[in-house]
Amino acid sequence: MKIHHHPMSGHAHRAVLFASLLGLDAELIEVDLMAGANRQPAFLALNPFGQVPVLEDEGVVIADSNAILIYLAKRAGRSDWLPEDAQGAAAVQRWLSVAAGELAYGPAAARLVTVFGAAFNAEEVIKRAHVLLNRMEQHLGQRTWLATDHPTVADVAVYSYLARAPEGNVDLSGYPAVTAFLARIEALPGFVPFIQTPAGLTAKA
Repeated sequence: MKIHHHPMSGHAHRAVLFASLLGLDAELIEVDLMAGANRQPAFLALNPFGQVPVLEDEGVVIADSNAILIYLAKRAGRSDWLPEDAQGAAAVQRWLSVAAGELAYGPAAARLVTVFGAAFNAEEVIKRAHVLLNRMEQHLGQRTWLATDHPTVADVAVYSYLARAPEGNVDLSGYPAVTAFLARIEALPGFVPFIQTPAGLTAKA
């Protein structure tokens, strides 16, 4: 099993993190995004969108981080991480949608501004991030995990960019339930940290 990744990509980290949580032996292949390796024919043959992560597993190629989470959970037969019942599956999907939507256009986009110089409106994406954080704070104030009473791929999907939100000048100090949730993920057996950069609030710490 191979995971094509970049260490500063939160999308890639969620795939690497979940493989580790499952105890899978995955070979990590770093894609040099700065040099344009993701736009070369060999990589585009794996993922025409030119994005990391990409998973290769005995001839099967899966692109998109959330799709990789689903694949790995199914491959490992882990219905604890990916519920089979209708309600549990729907709850997980809801948060996968949040990871691809509100999280991507809030905390992740704010981090892209400070770490990679992305041309987003910083004030706008930080505001979006706090809207999401307020909703998550309310949700997690009444429960331990996002979707069910135990960790699922939903929790893995939101972790990386949420944990590094301060790099995008998104202050997490006012969200105790969210920060406690992040700590619970970090305490899971097999957890691997997401690289931290000296950007945003992190640079001022």
